[in-house]
Amino acid sequence: MTDAQSNAHEFTVSEVANAVKRTIEDQFGFVRVRGEVSGYRGPHSSGHAYFTLKDEGATIDAVVWKGNFARLAFKPEEGLEVIATGRLTTYPRSSKYQIVIEQIEPAGAGALMALLEERRKKLLAEGLFAPERKCAIPYLPRVIGVVTSPTGAVIRDILHRLEDRFPTHVIVWPVRVQGDTCASEVTRAIGGFNGFEPDGPIPRPDLLIVARGGGSIEDLWGFNEESVVRAVARSHIPIISAVGHETDITLIDYAADKRAPTPTGAAEMAVPVRGELIAYVDDLGSRQRGAARRSVINLRDRLRAASAGLPRPTDLTSTQRQRLDLVSARLESALRNAYQKKALRFAERGATFGPAILRRHFEREGLRLSSCAQRLQPDMLDRRIADFRTKLDQFGARAPVALGNLAGRAALRARPIIARLQPAFARRVLDKRRELEGVSKLIESLSYRRVLDRGFALVADEDGNIVTTPNAVGPGEALVITVAEGRIDATVSGAPSASRRKRPTEGGSQESLF
Repeated sequence: MTDAQSNAHEFTVSEVANAVKRTIEDQFGFVRVRGEVSGYRGPHSSGHAYFTLKDEGATIDAVVWKGNFARLAFKPEEGLEVIATGRLTTYPRSSKYQIVIEQIEPAGAGALMALLEERRKKLLAEGLFAPERKCAIPYLPRVIGVVTSPTGAVIRDILHRLEDRFPTHVIVWPVRVQGDTCASEVTRAIGGFNGFEPDGPIPRPDLLIVARGGGSIEDLWGFNEESVVRAVARSHIPIISAVGHETDITLIDYAADKRAPTPTGAAEMAVPVRGELIAYVDDLGSRQRGAARRSVINLRDRLRAASAGLPRPTDLTSTQRQRLDLVSARLESALRNAYQKKALRFAERGATFGPAILRRHFEREGLRLSSCAQRLQPDMLDRRIADFRTKLDQFGARAPVALGNLAGRAALRARPIIARLQPAFARRVLDKRRELEGVSKLIESLSYRRVLDRGFALVADEDGNIVTTPNAVGPGEALVITVAEGRIDATVSGAPSASRRKRPTEGGSQESLF
């Protein structure tokens, strides 16, 4: 019996899959899907992103191609409720349908605020908002860098306020302050200013101002991106954040060194008022001059008061002047009296020096000289020499007896001294011998021979120099290894690396002494 023939058309699997694909793409060419991001692990190695959108009753696979992922204003995050805009398609190989996402936005302001709060807590935990990381704002910056849009009213307000308060050199780094590329451009601008050389062709700013006008949370979202916050935290140049109005809070405000309520307020924080500064300096100058003047007047008054208590110079010298006058008056009469006394004494002495007196004096001295000459005659000298020789012979006869008596008395006095000296000398020698034995024992205990007895070895080259490092010898050099029982001659077969550890020798734990 043959099978009944059917009129139904037979489709291949690929034809069915392609038909379903065309149907879904025609019916759902552009859709907006609301759901929670699930299974997101970041971009794939290919640059595409794969995850799932789900709600209470269903799930749908989602894919963001590499080109679209770089242009997304909001990147997908695990657990974030979003509204995805794209087109539905199928993947025929696995018979699944999916949405190819072209744009993602948070599902309402509440979701944005929740994402903002979650990101703030994350960065706070990393310490990017810590007060100790913040730098002090310079009082008078020579160069100010401004990161903002060059065409908006913000840069004009900042320049106008700086011109009014304290004109200074301003460098503007133009960026987009809204849109997909806002975060990356602001990050590059902050990093670029920090990359300037202090003495380069373009002066490095002393202060940075990141500014933007007011707007919605979506408009300001570029300043909530992690890349911008991290760039601000890494900056070595102090930064003033002036994003939005006073009620607008972004994450860059927490990381910046100072937050201004408006861009105009940032300019006011950056520089003081030049007129007020000049007036303040003038006031300080006048106060300093007044203080110096008062100090001089005070010192002059103190000098006058001190000088009033001192005696007059004439009073100090009046007594000495009177004494000088009195002495000078007495000096003339004293000199006259002294002259008269000396003249009288000279006259009295002059009378004793007449020719007769001098003649008698010469005669008397001549007689004394004749008497001395007679005593110096040869026969007189011979008699005196004979007398001295006789006395000397008599003394020589008595000298041996006297010397013998003297030596005997000295021996008697020295005998008890020698008796006491011998035992004292013996005790001294014994003490020194004991001290020498102690030092010898100490030297023996500290000798390197005792270290060799404990299993160590002393390594030296053929010249007798101690080897302390492996790099001191090379292959083929002779070594002398001294151990407790003698010496061992060895040759280096290879120089070990300085960082290689020595291995213990077999049969013992001997190691090099050095």
